[in-house]
Amino acid sequence: MSGKASSSSQPSIGLSGSGALSHVYIQYPPLRCSIPESRGLHYDDGTKLLISSTSNQIFSWKTVPFIPLATSTSDSIPEGPILSIRFSLDTKLIAIQRSSSEIQFWIRETSEAFSHRCRSDSENILGFFWTDCPLCDFVVVKNSGLDLFAYDSVAKSLDLVEMRKLNVCWYVYTHESRLVLLASGMQGRTFTGFQLSSAGIVRLPKFDMAMAKPEANSKPVLAAEDVYIVTVYGRIYCLQVDRVAMLLHSYRFYRDAVIQQGSLPIYSSKIAVSVVDNVLLVHQIDAKVVILYDIFADSRAPISAPLPLQSRGFPRSFSSSSRSSGKDGECSEVNNKIDHEGIIYGDNWTFIVPDLICDVSNNFLWKIHLDLEAIAASSSETPSVLEFLQRRKLEAIKAKQLCLGIARTVILERRPVSMVSKAIDVLVSSYSLSLKTGSYFKGIKTESTSSGVANTSVARSSTDVSTSRIDGTSIRHESTAGVDNEYPSRASTFSASESEENASSAPLRTDSRDLQLGGGKVDSVNLTGAQSSGPSDNPVFVNISEQQDSELTSPAISPDEMYNFVFAAVEEEMVGDPSYLVSIIVEFLRSTNMEKIKVHPNLYVLTIQLLARNERYAELESFVTNKILEPSKEVALQLLESGRQNIQTRKLGLDMLRQLSLHHDYVSLLVQDGRYNEALRYARKYQVTTVRPALFLQAACSSNNSQHLAAVLRFFSDFIPDFRTTSDFTTYYGILNEMNTSIAATSF
Repeated sequence: MSGKASSSSQPSIGLSGSGALSHVYIQYPPLRCSIPESRGLHYDDGTKLLISSTSNQIFSWKTVPFIPLATSTSDSIPEGPILSIRFSLDTKLIAIQRSSSEIQFWIRETSEAFSHRCRSDSENILGFFWTDCPLCDFVVVKNSGLDLFAYDSVAKSLDLVEMRKLNVCWYVYTHESRLVLLASGMQGRTFTGFQLSSAGIVRLPKFDMAMAKPEANSKPVLAAEDVYIVTVYGRIYCLQVDRVAMLLHSYRFYRDAVIQQGSLPIYSSKIAVSVVDNVLLVHQIDAKVVILYDIFADSRAPISAPLPLQSRGFPRSFSSSSRSSGKDGECSEVNNKIDHEGIIYGDNWTFIVPDLICDVSNNFLWKIHLDLEAIAASSSETPSVLEFLQRRKLEAIKAKQLCLGIARTVILERRPVSMVSKAIDVLVSSYSLSLKTGSYFKGIKTESTSSGVANTSVARSSTDVSTSRIDGTSIRHESTAGVDNEYPSRASTFSASESEENASSAPLRTDSRDLQLGGGKVDSVNLTGAQSSGPSDNPVFVNISEQQDSELTSPAISPDEMYNFVFAAVEEEMVGDPSYLVSIIVEFLRSTNMEKIKVHPNLYVLTIQLLARNERYAELESFVTNKILEPSKEVALQLLESGRQNIQTRKLGLDMLRQLSLHHDYVSLLVQDGRYNEALRYARKYQVTTVRPALFLQAACSSNNSQHLAAVLRFFSDFIPDFRTTSDFTTYYGILNEMNTSIAATSF
C-alpha cells in the first residue's frame, strides 16, 4: 500500500552523526535500481520483487531478504507501454498492463506472449493480481467488477471462471491478506470485500467508512491513497484517513459485519503507514515525524513521543572529502547522488506496507527499522517496556538482551519490590507462553514484505504470515462456521501461524463472531477479529552465547538465563544487606511457581548463601520447610556447607539428602561427621552398596578406637561377599591386630 510523501523543500535531516534521537530509521545504503532509460518502478507484493522497466526489458530485484547490493534479473519483453507489472506467484509468467483495456502475458521459459482484452469498450481495467485460490489463478479488477480466470498452461490462455458484477471506483488489494476491497459510490466510501485465499473465496459484508462532514457544503471523496490494509499480530486491519476529522480510523472484520475499532489522531494532512515487527508506524509527512503504536495493547496511546525518521550509516565524511578532491564532474555527480540519498520524506517517496520506502525519482528502495534500544530508553514504565520487548520477533536477540539488562538494572537500583515483581511476572508469563506455543526454540520466519494496489506505479506491499489462536497450552484450529463462504467444500480454516506467536505477552482474546478466514498455505493470513490484550514498552545490555543466538527465535527469557545473566550477575555487584535481593528472588520463585516452571537449582543455592551470609538461619529453615526452596542435591549440599556455622541448617541438608533418597551422599556425610555406626546401620537398611568400605575403615581407624574398627570390619564382612579377600580387609585387619590383638582374635 502506498502513501506519497510531499513537501515543498526537503532538507537532509536526521542523518547519522547528527546526534538526533529517533525510534525509527532507514539504513544506508539503499537498494539502488538505476537502469538506463528506465520508465519507472513497480513493486509486486505477490512475489516481493521490485521491478524497473524499459521499452523492451524489465529488471527485477528480490526484496526479501533485503540486500542493498542485490543484483537484478532481466527479462526481454515485447515493446509497448507499461502501466503495471506483476509476476505470477511461481514467477513463470509476467502480466503487463498495456492499456486500460489490455493485459499482455509473457511466458518466460518459451518467450511466448498472449493477451487478454476487455469485452466491452465501456469497461476499464483498474488493476489485476495473481492468487493462490484453488478456484482461479488470476483476477482482473474492472470498473464493472471482478473477472476470475484460471490459467491454461497447455492452451496458453485464460479461462473465465466467474464474473462478479459491481460498480467499482477504485480498489485496494494486498497479497498478504488475500483481501480485495472494492470502493463504490459518489464519495468512494462504500466497500465490498472478497478474500481469495487457498481455502476458497469468502465475500465480506458490504460496509461504509466513516467520513466527517466539512463545514462547507461539500462532500469529501475517499481515494485509494486514504485506505491501507495492514497485518498486525496476524490480524488484518483496514486503516482509513479522515482528513476532515484528522483521524485514522481502524476497522476489523467479523463474520457478519465490519466494525470500526477506534481511531488514532493524525497531525498532518499527508500521512503514510508502515508496519515493522507488528508495530504500527504513522508517518506525519508535513511534520516529518513518526508516531508508533502497539495495537496489541488496549491503549490507543502512542508508544513514545513523535520523533523524526532517521537515516543511519550515511557517509558524511565521504561527502566532505569528495568535494575537495577529484575531477569536478565526478565530484558533482557523487555529491548529487549522496545528497539525494540523504533526503528524508522526499517529494517522490512512496511508502510500501509493511516496511519499505521507494524513492521513485532517484530509484532507491529503503527498508524501515525500529531502534528497540531507543524506544525502551524513552519510557520509565518498566513492566510496559518489557511487555513491548517480549512481543518483538524480528530482532529477538536484541530484545532479549535489552530485557535482561533492564531486569538487572532495576534490581541494582533497588527499585520498589512491587514494581520489580510486576516486571518479573511479565518475563515469566512470556516464557511460559512461548513454551506453550512452541516458539521458544522454533524456527520462525522473520521475512517481511509488502501489500499492494496494482493500479499505482508502485503497488502497495505485503508480508506473508499466518495466524493462530491459543487456548491453554495448545493451538486450536477452528473452521469458519457461519461465515458467508461461497464454496462450502473449501471451508476456510483458522490456520496456525508465526504471527500470533509475536503476541507473546498474553493469549489473544477472541470474539465468537470473529471472521476467521484463511488459507492452507504457510504464508496465508486470516481475517480475524482477535482482540488485543496486554500493554506495551523499555532496556540495557547483556551477552548471550553464540550457540544460543544461532537458535534464538523468541525474546522469551528462561529461568536459567534469569539466574546466569541477572541474579548471579547482580549478586556479584550488589553491596550491603542482601535482604533486598532475597526479596526479589522470592518474587521470582512465586511467579515461576504460579506458571509451574522449573527453576535453576543454583538460584536456590544462591538464596541459601545470601541468607546464611546474613545469619538468617531461622528464615532459611522456614524457606526449606515450606518448600520455597525446592529440594535438590545442590540445595542439600549448600545447606550442609552453610550449616558449618549452624547445626540445625546442617541437619536440614542431611534430612534433604535422605528425603531425596540420595543414600550414597547421606552415608558419606554421616561418616564425615564421625557417625559411622549410624552410617553402617543406614547402609544396611537401604542396601547402600556404592559406598567404598575404605571410607568407613579410614574413619574408624582415625578414631583410634579398636572396637569401632572391629565393628566396621565385621559389618563389611557380613554385608559384602568375599570382602575378606580384598586388600582393604587385609590392610585394616593388620592395623586392628596392631591396635588390640586380643580383641581381633576373639572377633574373627
